Amino acid sequence: MNNIKKLLDNEFEQRNKEYELSYDKPDPLLVASRYDDEYIILLCALFAYGKASMIVKFLDSLDFSLLDASDEKIDKELDSFYYRFQNSEDIKIIFKTFKKMKKTSSLNEIFLKGYKENSSILEGLDYLIKQIHEIANHKSQGFTFLVSSPLKRDKNGQIKEIGNAPYKRWNMFLRWMVRDDELDLGLWKGIDKKDLILPLDTHTFNVSRKLGLLTRKTYDLKSALLITEKLKSFDINDPIKYDFSLYRIGQEKLFIF
Repeated sequence: MNNIKKLLDNEFEQRNKEYELSYDKPDPLLVASRYDDEYIILLCALFAYGKASMIVKFLDSLDFSLLDASDEKIDKELDSFYYRFQNSEDIKIIFKTFKKMKKTSSLNEIFLKGYKENSSILEGLDYLIKQIHEIANHKSQGFTFLVSSPLKRDKNGQIKEIGNAPYKRWNMFLRWMVRDDELDLGLWKGIDKKDLILPLDTHTFNVSRKLGLLTRKTYDLKSALLITEKLKSFDINDPIKYDFSLYRIGQEKLFIF
């Protein structure tokens, strides 16, 4: 594992630079980093699925000032917008929902209501996701995919590690908001970066298995938690600093082992 730590430490040092975000090397953080509005940044994270270049292209096409516009203007301006699983109605609803939420509370405050009791990232996520669904009051396959469903629980009310998806886009959003360096934004308070969970996608999943950080073959929340524990042995206070490096290694197919 010492060789793996050395590799990842080196990758982190090389990649923790602003120039890692460009149209030549697209990432949704390229768009999100232009803003200090947590609701805009969350929109960038939630739509961050699919090919990176197409994600950035779609995010560039959105007028985020609509979050402060009337419902009528939102309906008019977004009438022809769609993105993969989301139709125009789904996109209108998420804008209207976030507009409504912005007037009453910050996302940081809502998240902390779930997180603060046991410093649980998953409880914080679950609480926030439920709040979005409650305020949106909209059910469709596309909208549910965009926001994610509340986390599944066992008969004792505990969040399941096996049986839940990795919640990659949400954990990526939390990385952006909690960590603070050349890439991540560090806009949220009250959350310890040591509690973050790896935003597991197919790139980081495959790379983690090749590097020996994971032996499980299942792409799920349990795997994300297991890799996170391995990364804590490299840096107990900031394990998710390695996420961007793992992602880029997979994206750029830099398998040197």
